[in-house]
Amino acid sequence: MNPVLERRDRLALYLAGWLVIGGLLAGALVRPDGLTWGQALVVLVPAVLVYGFVCLSSWYVCRATPLRTSGAWTVVSNLGGASVAAGAIFLLLTSGWSRLLARAASRVLTPLPFLIWREAWLLFAMATLLYLLATFAYYVAISAALSRDAETRALNLQLLAREAELKTLRAQIDPHFLFNCLHSISALTGTDAAAARQMCLLLAEFLRSSVRLGAQDRIAFADELTLAERYLQIEQVRFGSRLAVERLVEDGVAACQVPALILQPLVENAVTHGVAHLLEGGTVRLEARRAEGALRIGVENRCDPDRPRRPRTGVGLQNVRKRLAAQYGAAARVQVSEAPDRFRVELTLPCAPPPSPGEADG
Repeated sequence: MNPVLERRDRLALYLAGWLVIGGLLAGALVRPDGLTWGQALVVLVPAVLVYGFVCLSSWYVCRATPLRTSGAWTVVSNLGGASVAAGAIFLLLTSGWSRLLARAASRVLTPLPFLIWREAWLLFAMATLLYLLATFAYYVAISAALSRDAETRALNLQLLAREAELKTLRAQIDPHFLFNCLHSISALTGTDAAAARQMCLLLAEFLRSSVRLGAQDRIAFADELTLAERYLQIEQVRFGSRLAVERLVEDGVAACQVPALILQPLVENAVTHGVAHLLEGGTVRLEARRAEGALRIGVENRCDPDRPRRPRTGVGLQNVRKRLAAQYGAAARVQVSEAPDRFRVELTLPCAPPPSPGEADG
């Protein structure tokens, strides 16, 4: 809907502006041998007010001809045709209105049609210019709205990224998670001091990397994969031979830029809701490949065939979906497939190149 018509105060302000324009246009037509002030006002002010509603159509012309995606010839032809048609409509309005006035008050306003028609080219040119100015104002308004939308999307993306960072950090310092790690370290201290020390180092490095990488909007997929593997290394100390990790990653995907910590919720779910419930354990498979300019990331794990089916809209998956939608829109998607003994999540997103040194500094 035209933004002017959405609110009464906007419409009132819009019509007030056209009243001023009508007065200025009437003053431009006052001549010693032509229209008087009274004649010019009585003809032009009502016609200009009606023409103001005609100019509302420029909003729809702007929407149908966006500057960012339309060619120069398309913009010029559409705007030129619409402005010429609007100028002709205004000329017909003033001419018809002057004739009605001349018939209603023949003694006073008889010369109106002739005087108006004598100024036909000026009226046409000014009406065409006013329509183009209205179009320009609408383009400015549309650009401002798009800028606000972009700022809102950027803010939402930033908030979602920070929310993901905090969620990941909370997951790592969650009492249950730390209890399991510390319990494993305590158990290993008496039997395998080297393994206990290794687990302490892995836990410290994992938490440090989470803080460092989580503070960035995008990171190289190689860094994201390293963080996920460090998490799995900690879990392998806890689960021992019950947890195996399989890595199928193409060489060409390491430099692809991905949202920071986008993989972390998926590997957590694979361990927590999959392998952890199997007495014999299972394998978490990490896959990554490029296909048609897109990066496809897969996380697959074994799971208990007799488990209760959990919804596909858990907190982790919801977070991943929202972040990808905010950053890539329809260019990214999340696919979940579930079999009796398998659960798989696949992400598809553009394989963005690494930022240039200037962009990275900025």
